[in-house]
Amino acid sequence: MTVESLRKSYGERERLHGITFEVHAGEILGFLGTNGAGKTTTIEILEGYRPYNAGSVSVLGVDPANATRAWRNRIGLVLQACELDPVYTVRETVAIFARYFRGATDVDATIEAVGLTAKSHDRVGQLSGGQKRRLDVAVGLVGDPEILFLDEPTTGLDPIARREMWTMIEGLRAAGKTIFLTTHYMDEAQHLADRIIILRAGEIAAHGTAEELSANLGYRATVSFDAAAGLDLDQLGAVLGRALGVKESVVRFESPSVQADLLALLDWAREHDVELSNLQAIQPSLDDVFVHLAGDETSDLEVDR
Repeated sequence: MTVESLRKSYGERERLHGITFEVHAGEILGFLGTNGAGKTTTIEILEGYRPYNAGSVSVLGVDPANATRAWRNRIGLVLQACELDPVYTVRETVAIFARYFRGATDVDATIEAVGLTAKSHDRVGQLSGGQKRRLDVAVGLVGDPEILFLDEPTTGLDPIARREMWTMIEGLRAAGKTIFLTTHYMDEAQHLADRIIILRAGEIAAHGTAEELSANLGYRATVSFDAAAGLDLDQLGAVLGRALGVKESVVRFESPSVQADLLALLDWAREHDVELSNLQAIQPSLDDVFVHLAGDETSDLEVDR
């Protein structure tokens, strides 16, 4: 999938200002942005449901603006909200959608892939929120798509259901599916996405892995431990190559190289028989990066901590 200089306007207001990016086969791309940044506009263009004004788009070698039935058979959609008929059973629902595709997967195998085999004969209206979301994914998968668009797949789910959905999405990547993921949850993007694009006001503010985004902004991991009685901070600081201080009985410092600093710290502690209680190394989160890049637009941000 490639997008080149994509522009979209609504009347005189331009929503997308010439964005360019690509999605590699077999990866999960996290597409992030605050409400109003242009995420929905972009994804609807990629799915062939919204025209664009300038630039070029190629999804599986086809411009979605000229989508054919054959092309639609190669993509899968999981929308933000799906209203499936509550009267039909899980199996009946998946079977109905399977009829729309020429190369549909086996219905029972698809249901098994999303972990709903035990609920196969339950009516949709009897399912929990997490089970309904799994069914949404089954409907998106039954056509055996090469690319799956997942638009905020875990919104409204409880923590256990979210983790189960993550496991399922990781299984789809392992099976070779390309996944275009939009989400408001930064921990979700950090956990699942191979690469991340952050959209701000219709422009790409940053792209790369979560680690690359943090590094590019100069964010460093934070190492901390309880200050033991008689701790020689000057001596330890000389070993680590930086001045150390204590605040509220905790030693804390930023580290550009966590592994090297931890090895030096542990070697020193062993040599001097010092107990490093509550030793922690906390990596900067994608939440930190997002808030920095999104700036004043973060008023609409939902963060799951």
